[in-house]
Amino acid sequence: MQKRARKMIFASAVLGSALAAVPLPAAAAGQPTSIQLAPDRITTLPAFIDGLLAQQLISREVAGATVTVVHQGRIIFSRGYGWQDVTRRIPMDPARSLIRPGSVSKLVTWTALMQLVEQGRVDLHADINKYLDFTIPDHNGQKILVHHLLDHRPGFEDRGGITVKDPSSYLPLAQWMRRNIPNRVRPAGVETAYSNYGSALAGYIVERVSGQKFEDYAQANIFRPLGMTRSTFMDPSGALLADRAHGYKFEKGRFVEQPMEYYQNIAPAGSIFATSNDMAQFMMAHLHNGTYGGQILKPETARMMRQTRSANTPGFPGFGAGFFVFRDAGPRLVGHGGNTTDFHSQMVLAPEADLGFFTSYTGGVGSYAARTELTNALIGRLFPLVPAARWTGADAGPSPLGAWRSNRRDYSKTPDPKNDVKVAAAGPYALTIRTGTVDSHWQQIAPDTYEAVAYTPPGGPYDRVKFFNQDGEARMGFASQPHVTYRLVR
Repeated sequence: MQKRARKMIFASAVLGSALAAVPLPAAAAGQPTSIQLAPDRITTLPAFIDGLLAQQLISREVAGATVTVVHQGRIIFSRGYGWQDVTRRIPMDPARSLIRPGSVSKLVTWTALMQLVEQGRVDLHADINKYLDFTIPDHNGQKILVHHLLDHRPGFEDRGGITVKDPSSYLPLAQWMRRNIPNRVRPAGVETAYSNYGSALAGYIVERVSGQKFEDYAQANIFRPLGMTRSTFMDPSGALLADRAHGYKFEKGRFVEQPMEYYQNIAPAGSIFATSNDMAQFMMAHLHNGTYGGQILKPETARMMRQTRSANTPGFPGFGAGFFVFRDAGPRLVGHGGNTTDFHSQMVLAPEADLGFFTSYTGGVGSYAARTELTNALIGRLFPLVPAARWTGADAGPSPLGAWRSNRRDYSKTPDPKNDVKVAAAGPYALTIRTGTVDSHWQQIAPDTYEAVAYTPPGGPYDRVKFFNQDGEARMGFASQPHVTYRLVR
């Protein structure tokens, strides 16, 4: 999903909380884990999260936020911070406030598709056109297969224009999909380039094969079995609408409420409204291999979804069936992020530790950074790593310097050089990488690989960047960005 650029300024807000501890239904209890966390890492979490959020509320333009942690089949921490509604002084409540998880919604869409695969109604190796009532053109005679949608490898460019200003501009999913087919810019299955349209295609296949509107299918086959009574792919109404958390900009020292965001045209790619506690139930279903109260997937399917299917960068984490792979081991971490214009969310699962967390923020431009800051702080505290040994071998000279361009973009538009990532030498064994107007420092750990040394909390995670050649082209990949690859442009 897209996010709005905003000026960086400071804000203050009020802290609110609501702690919950929800037992796991008997059907999912007793799942063995392969990683046992030290008890103090769990018992100190409330104070740790409270302290970080207290700081963010006065320095990161956070209007409201929710943080929910599940472990061994229970919600062990769930609190709201700041405001659901700043003007009316309604506190953010993880059990009541409806936030917008954005592209975290895609995990529900992939789950729905895999249900139909389990039933034999969808073949992952079939041409997607088999399930559509319009035709996706071939690319040099090559078709897109259903499994190419799972790890964003259909070969589409990625366009904007996925929102509307008001519901009167909504189109039925079928009509929107026909009118907005993006160009195919590469063969399917070659490389991952994040695609909202490709994700929506997965949801449209669910709609076509099931004979139900996608929103109704998700409600009946995922939300209802998991007891997610405050979750919907539709725009909320009635009591749910009254509990909608508002989006905000931060202007001239105050939070300015924004109109509700309208994503229904491309619902499967990111239109969910949900509470943080409802998202906890979805996390526990995937942590427990498809079952939390009700069963939504077979265990073998749930495990398959978390396995790495492909990776753009050799040796770096890649993509599962819809899941980002954030870390391959120590423990393995999978999940998905989500950014609408106003909300910034993240879901992270550590199946070996039977632990997951979900967070969502709204506010000024700083709230986007706050989401990432909290995510990294929790990973570093719960599953700490140490920095890699620095490279002291022969200096082969710096890796390719210059401007690098992402493969996720609208290819019908002239690229804006301001969006390119700039790589410059920073002395022996070091690089400076500029993204937008922000510089970061990276130190060499292998002949072609560098590790970030700034903006990293104790215990990591430590991002890495690798330079390599593929098909005669210079490539660059970040460990934290398995959804794209970069090419040297100058």
